[in-house]
Amino acid sequence: MLVYQKFGKRSIDLIFSFLGLLILWPFLLIISLLIKSGSSGSAIFKQKRVGKNGQVFILYKFRTMVDNAEELKEKYSRLNEADGPVFKISSDPRFTKIGKLLSHTGLDELAQLINIFKGEMSFIGPRPLPIKEEAKIDQKYRFKRQSVLPGLISSWLVNGGHKLSFKKWMELDIKDIKKQNFINESKTLGKTIKLIVYLIVKQVKGR
Repeated sequence: MLVYQKFGKRSIDLIFSFLGLLILWPFLLIISLLIKSGSSGSAIFKQKRVGKNGQVFILYKFRTMVDNAEELKEKYSRLNEADGPVFKISSDPRFTKIGKLLSHTGLDELAQLINIFKGEMSFIGPRPLPIKEEAKIDQKYRFKRQSVLPGLISSWLVNGGHKLSFKKWMELDIKDIKKQNFINESKTLGKTIKLIVYLIVKQVKGR
């Protein structure tokens, strides 16, 4: 397990993030053009997040909201549906038309292949939080979460995501960290791919 964590995991992240960017770049370009054509602002949303050992890095996402979404956050704070210190509205009024589709299928997160390639994130790991939200996490969870690279995918996502309590989210993260090995992470990846396919089909049928 230690060998996998120290060498195998990074090798897999590096190889597959490179291949992902290489193979998917036409699709990523199309997403960028659709975002730009539907609203003003950059196609990529950048935000400071907390990573391994408490290091702050810039997380990349395809922009799903209006360009001044952060300024409007307080205006819609009463609509927050998430438990704990995080902020989440499933039908956020700040979503752009294409942005809502990207967010509800998880395709907006594909830009984080860049973060993985750079070594700031891994494919599997606890989801990185913004600085202010991370600071509000109980220390017994925060320090353990920061002992590994944050991930594009976590078992929390395939077990209900924001439908779960914040405490349950943190417990799942700690459980994943303790059982960090190739087999468990492959299972999480498989479940995530199935979930994404289901969400995409659901969105397409709903249109």
